[in-house]
Amino acid sequence: MPTAHYDMLRHFADSWGLLYMMAIFLAVVFFLVRPGAGSSARAAARIPLDDNEPLDREPRQ
Repeated sequence: MPTAHYDMLRHFADSWGLLYMMAIFLAVVFFLVRPGAGSSARAAARIPLDDNEPLDREPRQ
C-alpha cells in the first residue's frame, strides 16, 4: 500500500499544492509592488553599503 500514499500525496501536490504556491507567489508580488514599497526596498538595498560599526563592538579610536 505505499503506492496509495504516494498517489494521494502526488494528487494533493498537483492540485492544492499548486494553488498554495501560486497564492504565495501572488502575495510576494503584491508585497513588492504595493504603494510605498519603493522606499523600504531602496533602504534595504543600501544596508550592505552603510558604513556603521556593529553594535556589539567597541568603537575604534
